[in-house]
Order: sequence, then structure tokens, then C-alpha cells
Amino acid sequence: MQPLIPSIVIALLIYRAYTRQQLTIPGILAATVTATIHALHPCPLPFALLCTFFLLGTTATKVKKDIKASLTLSASSGTAGEGPRTHVQVLANSACASACVLAHIWQEQRQGSVGPLGPKRQVKDVPGPLSSITPSAILLVGVIANYAAVTADTLSSELGILSSAPPRLITTFQPVPKGTNGGVTLAGLAAGSAGAFVIGVVSAGMTWAFCLPGATAPDTVDLAWFVLAVTLVGTLGTLLDSLLGAILQASVVDSRTGKVVEGVGGARVLVHGGSSSSGGRGGGPPEKDKTAVRARKGSRAIATGRDILDNNQINLAMAACTTLTAMAAACAVWSVPPSSLLYPAR
Repeated sequence: MQPLIPSIVIALLIYRAYTRQQLTIPGILAATVTATIHALHPCPLPFALLCTFFLLGTTATKVKKDIKASLTLSASSGTAGEGPRTHVQVLANSACASACVLAHIWQEQRQGSVGPLGPKRQVKDVPGPLSSITPSAILLVGVIANYAAVTADTLSSELGILSSAPPRLITTFQPVPKGTNGGVTLAGLAAGSAGAFVIGVVSAGMTWAFCLPGATAPDTVDLAWFVLAVTLVGTLGTLLDSLLGAILQASVVDSRTGKVVEGVGGARVLVHGGSSSSGGRGGGPPEKDKTAVRARKGSRAIATGRDILDNNQINLAMAACTTLTAMAAACAVWSVPPSSLLYPAR
């Protein structure tokens, strides 16, 4: 991809994130490095997916922000609401995709392939826009799966909390307070699926239009199946995130208000002096001052889950599991030995 266009886009996104306080300064630096890695790929698809995820996620965060802030409590100030995202959050959502992008660039260079995705050849009559590319593009499947999952999870979290129906814990289906890790709503699932659908549409259009020049256009049915598959992957990803959150992440509830206490940027929330639990939708600094005093007075308790992983670790685990599972499925469909991803043929 020509460097001028991504350079301009990256500059505009950095300006947007800085002026609207969507990312912390370390978060902006991490996002810049991530965007640069994605822009190095000859096909603009990875960079386009990163930009799509960023724009959808930040837009969803702003939707009824004041109302969302009143639904939960913040561990640091008493009022919740998503603050600027940190470098930890950026990497949790994009690290797997960045690894796939770098690995795919390395693969294609070792193989001496011609074109953005290597020599065009049919791979076992796979439907959709990925039907005439080299099997090494399974790594590109990983990129698509990653962004389908994290986009679905972000939209499900940011918009599902606004549902009029109370969330239900995915493990027991019991009603839980809004903001509980592992709590799901139909509205949240619908929002997540819609986000994954957008990723599927962008993937289908970008792959055929820019990554496969001269390739025969897939028919409408093949495109529909491809977009449906990406939507399904994203939906399963957000469900996996909820399952991991319900089991491995503690939800802390304030006993006086019954509201979930969220850690700033995914930081652990103190329950008692010296002990902690994971909280909220966000990573950040440890709690101090009044919040720690209230915690020592026993105003908080772990309502669900176990204090094993924080929110960012849950997100990274979900993204990694979804990415690897999608790549494994692609290997099975295309009859590609997984070992070839590590040791490509020259």
C-alpha cells in the first residue's frame, strides 16, 4: 500500500483521538505503532479493518455517555463512564491482528510471492472473496476474525448496557446489575452482531477490490456466505468474552447502591484493604484516597466471578482464542497443514 494515504489517515485519527480525549498519550503511541504495522501490509484490508474498528468503537462509546455513566460506579471518582483508552486496551484489542499481519508479510517475502496476497490460485473451491488466494492468507483470516470479535465485543458492551431489559449472567441466566462481567442482553448481542457484519462487509469488499486485482468477482451468494461467516465469528467472540468474564473476572458491587464498580481502564477494584478484584469495561492506575477508604469499610463485595483476570486480559484471551480458532478452521477447510504457517515453503 502506498505510504501517503495511510500516513494521512493515521495523522487524522491521531488528531481525532487527541482532541476528543479518546486515547491517553501512551494509548496514542501504541495506536500509532499498531496502525503503522497494519499499513505495511501490501493489501489495505488490515489497515481498513483497524480504522473501522476504531471509528465504530469510539462512536459507540459516545452514545448516551451520560446515561451510561449513571448506570455504574467508578472506582476512582464515584461516577462511571469510559475515559480515554489506554495503551493496554489498544494492545489487548489489536495485538493478535498485528502479529498476523507481520507474520503474513514475512511469509510472502520468504515465498517470493507476487501481488498483495501472493500468486492467484484456487484453494479447494472455497466460497467468497478469499477463494483464489495463496493458503498463507489464512493469516489474513486471523486478522479478519480478530476485528470481527473485538468490534462485536466493544459494541455489545457499549450499547448493550443501555438495554431496557436487565442483563442475564451467561452462565446461570440469572438477572444481574448492569455492567456485570458476563451479563448479556439481546440488544447487546444484536449490536455486536451488527458490528461484526460491518467488518464482514468491509472484508469482502476490500479483499476482492484491492487484494485480488484481476480476479473473477465472486457471486452474490458466495459473498453473502462469507459475510455471514464473519458475522458469526464476531458474535461467538463476544459470547466467549462474556463467558470468560463471568468465570475468570470478578464483578464488584457497591453494597449501598447495588451498582457495579468499574475500574478505570480495566484496573482492579479494591474490595477490602489489600485485596482486589477486576472491574469494568476499561486498565489504569490503582485506586487511591476515598475509594480505598470506602473499600476498607466493607462497602464492596464480589458479586460474580473470580479474581483471576482483569478486563484487558479477558479481551486479549478472547481475541487470541477467536483468531486461532478461525485460522484452524480455515486450515481444515483449505487442507493447509498448520505447520506451514510457521515454516512456509520457499
